[in-house]
Amino acid sequence: MRITISGLPGSGTTSLGRALASEYGFRFISAGEVFRECARERDMDLGSFGRLAESDPSIDRQIDERQKEIGMTSDDIIVEGRLAGRMVGNAHLRIWLTASPKCRARRIAERDIQDGDTAAAVTIERERSEAQRYRTYYGIDITDLSCYDMVLSSETFGRESLPKIVSTAINELLRS
Repeated sequence: MRITISGLPGSGTTSLGRALASEYGFRFISAGEVFRECARERDMDLGSFGRLAESDPSIDRQIDERQKEIGMTSDDIIVEGRLAGRMVGNAHLRIWLTASPKCRARRIAERDIQDGDTAAAVTIERERSEAQRYRTYYGIDITDLSCYDMVLSSETFGRESLPKIVSTAINELLRS
């Protein structure tokens, strides 16, 4: 089974992906973690690295192609990333998580140990940068959610509830 989990920064995609991978014993791949790791390797913050990616398409394309290759050729995998639902064409279940900008900024601030205002500003810039790159590189409108099987609010359904909801869908698919 191949599952993709996508959403804007701070929407809870990594938390959900890790919880499901643990529950089902699936492999977990996270594009966001790869992107953050690449930024750290270059001693850059996410905003600066995002601006570099705007001028160097090879950064996104390398991350996206690797994620696509792994997702398309693996079984029992959860692929987490903004474009995962669009890149893994043979996914059995595509999920998009939502949360308000305020909620996502708070989560990012807690995760990255920033104040809320800085997290909000960095998040807005990151989303703008990513949306521009996805449109330019792939012709993708990130706000079009029509390819997803499930669109869930991680603000309404928290860290404990989301895996239960998604597990119901996974178990139904596994029975099919």
